[in-house]
Amino acid sequence: MGKITVEECVADGMVIEGLKVITPTVFGDNRGYFMETYNYNDFKEAGIDQVFVQDNQSASKRGVLRGLHFQKEFPQDKLVRAVRGEVFDVAVDLREGSKTFGKWFGVLLSEENKKQFFIPKNFAHGFLVLSDYAEFCYKCTDFYHPNDEGGLLWSDPDIGVKWPVPDGMELTLSDKDKLWGGIREYRR
Repeated sequence: MGKITVEECVADGMVIEGLKVITPTVFGDNRGYFMETYNYNDFKEAGIDQVFVQDNQSASKRGVLRGLHFQKEFPQDKLVRAVRGEVFDVAVDLREGSKTFGKWFGVLLSEENKKQFFIPKNFAHGFLVLSDYAEFCYKCTDFYHPNDEGGLLWSDPDIGVKWPVPDGMELTLSDKDKLWGGIREYRR
């Protein structure tokens, strides 16, 4: 391996199986840098043996909170990263029978740290933009199905995500993200 470092994600002292933070090796000099953002063989060796079929990119301004989203019948594994700016990225375990069901993990993703976050199927996902502007990329293992969307309220106290909202930051959410129910009402 050697080209990536993979960290397990822990919530309340328990490893959340399958959820991983990936840090690529960056080769830099006075001209700039080079890194592989994805290499199937390296990821397979790290236990992430997935075929990605769709790449997405979004741009958002400071204070935009997107999520917590998932697909119900066509769940996706996702590999996400910030290519510009900085976001706090969150995944919530929705796998039935999982010992970490309802647990969340968050990680800071930025153009500086170049970290990536692998989120398995049946997790809700969202992020908060902390920089003035951010561009965010996601690789997905299934196509987006607009009639298959699900979501959880970003501020659900039963999940208890500790979003790092700085003093004075106004949050901007889509209308649907303001209306999702909590994990107690969750249905896939």
